[in-house]
Amino acid sequence: MSMTDNILIFPFFPLHQRLALLRVGNPDHCFPPCLRQLCPAAPGMESLPEAVLVRILASLPAVELVLVCRLVCCQWRNLVDGAALWVLKCQQEGLARAESDVENWQSFYFLSKKRRNLIKNPCGEEGLEHWGEVENGGDGWKIEELPGDFGKEFPSEEVHKYFVTSYEWCRKAQVIDLRAEGYWEELMDTSQPKIMVRDWYAGRSDAGCLYELCVKLLSEDEDVLAEYKSDTVTIPEGNDGSWTEISHTFCSYGPGVRFVRFEHGGQDTLFWQGWYGARVTGSSVTLEP
Repeated sequence: MSMTDNILIFPFFPLHQRLALLRVGNPDHCFPPCLRQLCPAAPGMESLPEAVLVRILASLPAVELVLVCRLVCCQWRNLVDGAALWVLKCQQEGLARAESDVENWQSFYFLSKKRRNLIKNPCGEEGLEHWGEVENGGDGWKIEELPGDFGKEFPSEEVHKYFVTSYEWCRKAQVIDLRAEGYWEELMDTSQPKIMVRDWYAGRSDAGCLYELCVKLLSEDEDVLAEYKSDTVTIPEGNDGSWTEISHTFCSYGPGVRFVRFEHGGQDTLFWQGWYGARVTGSSVTLEP
C-alpha cells in the first residue's frame, strides 16, 4: 500500500500531519499517476494560462488536490488554496451557490459533499439500536407504526415509525464522534461549520404529554463547549395529534468541538399505564456548508 493510500484511510488526522507524511520519501511513490502526468515539469505545463490549469486541476479528486497537488509548487498551492478552483468543482458537481454566501469555497465543497444526517436510526426502524443512556421510565420506550392511535401522519412519506414514551420520564441519547464521521480537527476549528439540530415530536389527541430536547457540543475531554436545552414543552390533552418540528443552529462556537451529544425524551401527564407520552421521530444532526 502506498503512503498516499495510508493517509487517505485516516482522514481524521490533522491536515498538517497528513501533509508532513506526504513529504517523506520518494515523491514518485507518493504522487498518484494522475498527478505525475500533470507535473509542471512536463513540456509546456508551466506556460499554460492559469484558467486552463484550474480546469485541469478541477478534473482531479478533491482529496488529491489538498493532500498532493498543493505540495507540487507555489503556483499549485495558491490555486488549491484559492477560490476559483473550488468554485469550478462546485459548479461541475451541482453544489454551486451565490458567491456572496460563501466565505471559503474549499470548506464549502468538502462540507457539501459530507452533508448527511449524523444521527443513526432516527425513526426507530432498528428498534433502540445506536441509542445509549436509555432511561426507561414507566413502561419504557416503545416503537410504533405511523400514524398510531389518536395520531396524525408525519409530513414526510419516508418516515414510517416513531418512538413513544410512557407515564414516567423516558430519555435516550446519541454521542456523535465528529472525527469518526470524517470531520477532522482543522476543518472544525478553522471553518466552524454550522451544526443544525432538528427533532420532531407529537402527542396523542386523547392524552397530554411533556417533551424535552438537550444538545451539547463537547471537547476531546467531553467538556461542554456549547449547549442548547429546550423548555419543557407541554402538549395538552385534546391536542390534534399533529407533528411539530424543533430546531437549533450552533454558530461561532469556537475551536475544540469533537463530539455532539443529542438527548431527547418525554412522558405523559395522565400517568396512564402503557404508552401515552410524547412521540419522537426524524431526529437529525447535520453540519452545514
